[in-house]
Amino acid sequence: MIGLGTYAFFWQHSDAVPAPLSLIGAFEATRRLGVDLFQICDYAPLDGMDAGELADAAAAARELGLTIQLGTKGVEPDRLARYLDLAGVFGADLVRSMIAGRDSQPSPAQAETWLRRALPGYEASGVTLALETYEQVGTADLVALVDRIGSAALGICLDPANVVARLEHPRTCIEAAAAHARNVHVKDFAFTRSPGWVGFTYGGAPMGRGLHDYPHLLQTVRPRERGIDEIVEHWLSWQGDAETTIRTEREWTRITLDYLRSLT
Repeated sequence: MIGLGTYAFFWQHSDAVPAPLSLIGAFEATRRLGVDLFQICDYAPLDGMDAGELADAAAAARELGLTIQLGTKGVEPDRLARYLDLAGVFGADLVRSMIAGRDSQPSPAQAETWLRRALPGYEASGVTLALETYEQVGTADLVALVDRIGSAALGICLDPANVVARLEHPRTCIEAAAAHARNVHVKDFAFTRSPGWVGFTYGGAPMGRGLHDYPHLLQTVRPRERGIDEIVEHWLSWQGDAETTIRTEREWTRITLDYLRSLT
């Protein structure tokens, strides 16, 4: 299923705009675009919501007919337990995380110990924990960790854009992680020359116009055949003013949805 994530609303949610979009507002915008899946990923206000606010957000999602997934950072047992509880509130069957958290950078051995402690709860609840590919952990190391633990509730959230920062090729990442993929983050990326032609900037691009060979990902991972969801995100830089930035962010979302829907 194709879904939107909070990173598709990054600037609309931010304090950089005059009237930041609420979480329920993002749900409503998602539904207007004909999308039935929303991933609340790295959305800081979620951790500050009380029980009533969480119940209201979950009820709004249900009323709109949205399936919800969750995303956080870190594999500390308390954090993973908290997000398993939130998965129960929202009826989510997937939590995306990263090995490094906001306040933790565990060694591979420590991460494995924490994951082994947390995963029985996920297994019992039927919730998948998907660890994202990114620059702080090599894809081969992440795959090896998932292999060692060998839990049906543990997989990988595949985002090949992230690993370029550690000089991994996106194709290599996709092919290494394909068998363990349980979620896909969809965004295009490109290099542009920095001012003065000194160096490059690595950032986002409208989907289908950058370097991401998404047809290769579809062929290799087969997300649509395997029931793996594709979550739209953006790496959109500030466009000079709030109005232009929001307009561009919304346009990139439309471009990405059109692109994904065209690939049958």
